[in-house]
Amino acid sequence: MTDVLLATDADWVVEEVAAALAAPEVTFRVVRSGQDVRPAVEASTPDLVILDFQIGNMGGMATCLDLRLESGMGRLPRVPVLMLADREADVFLARRSEADAWLVKPLNPLLLRRTAQELLQRDAASTG
Repeated sequence: MTDVLLATDADWVVEEVAAALAAPEVTFRVVRSGQDVRPAVEASTPDLVILDFQIGNMGGMATCLDLRLESGMGRLPRVPVLMLADREADVFLARRSEADAWLVKPLNPLLLRRTAQELLQRDAASTG
């Protein structure tokens, strides 16, 4: 089973990501706040974290940096992060936050699926 943690406060993002990645072997957990990501990862390490760039109280960049800092200190395992940017200019920030990959909205379902699969394969190869 592949466990995907999606952080967004937008229902349409949940629907589009779930539709693009839906498969019998994929499970989704959704959190609606960037502050809820770290506790969700601590509770059960996902195979992939997908962060919406704009998440209410703690954006995707801050959330990704939080995960990377915690991982760097050995308090969390490193998990692949896919950032969903709002515009091309946000790609710079996605890179700075150490996201493993990013896509600019509107989402292309085929590109989303392929990017997620590449991240999962890369992670499996590096841990495997």
